[in-house]
Amino acid sequence: QVQLVESGGGLVQTGGSLTLACTASGSTSLINVMGWYRQAPGHQREVLATITNSGNIVYTKPVEGRSTISRDHAKNAVFLRIDNLKPEDTAIYYCTAGQNTLDYWGQGTQVTVSS
Repeated sequence: QVQLVESGGGLVQTGGSLTLACTASGSTSLINVMGWYRQAPGHQREVLATITNSGNIVYTKPVEGRSTISRDHAKNAVFLRIDNLKPEDTAIYYCTAGQNTLDYWGQGTQVTVSS
């Protein structure tokens, strides 16, 4: 099993930036890919970005062009920086990880963007 703990959420003003962090523990050797999702009130959970152990990165439309995902393999951590935050970015942000599929999830961290 893998445990994921997110941090870095909070209240940010429109146009600001935020860096989320997630640290994995447990059977971290099972991890090949890590990523971030979010879920806004009344919306389905949506993927934002993923990064594999080999460094392959995928961003999706909600954050493409204004976000950076990165890994710290030594610390079993993944980070997501989002710039130019908008009120519609308000959501709970979840860290996820897995070997071939994203099987493990954190509890989420709230990000609120004030207008």
